Amino acid sequence: MTLETILPPERVLYDVPGGSKKRVLEFFSTFIAQNTPSLDSQEVFSRLIGRERLGSTGIGNGVAIPHARSPHCSAPIAGFLKLAEPVDFDAIDGDPVDLVFVLLVPEEADDTHLALLGQVATIMNDAHTRQQLRKADSQRELLALITAKIREQAA
Repeated sequence: MTLETILPPERVLYDVPGGSKKRVLEFFSTFIAQNTPSLDSQEVFSRLIGRERLGSTGIGNGVAIPHARSPHCSAPIAGFLKLAEPVDFDAIDGDPVDLVFVLLVPEEADDTHLALLGQVATIMNDAHTRQQLRKADSQRELLALITAKIREQAA
């Protein structure tokens, strides 16, 4: 399973309103539940917030990778959000976050979960990639960039 197969174009979102970590996670939870009938927005939000309570998923350099397991998730689901304005995400370096890669995985998907998180971290840890994503000025450009980086990383 690759990131490309679980991140369709409609889940690469450009210029998403931020405000706060909570609002970003609420936005994603509502968005994903509207597009995935088996998911409930409150349940997704509760799981993402629950994971944040264990420790921030803000990995530094303006990037966060919120992730959670869900019993109502039959296959991994990803979303990528470029925020309109950076938000405080309690990141390990204290920097605000503007690039958010969200992962939801089935409850029992241990190896898959770790492999997908590793792929995302590898892509998002590259300074040049982050710079390019931040310069993107449309959803189409953002999608082309993130797709190219995913393919590059998978090669």
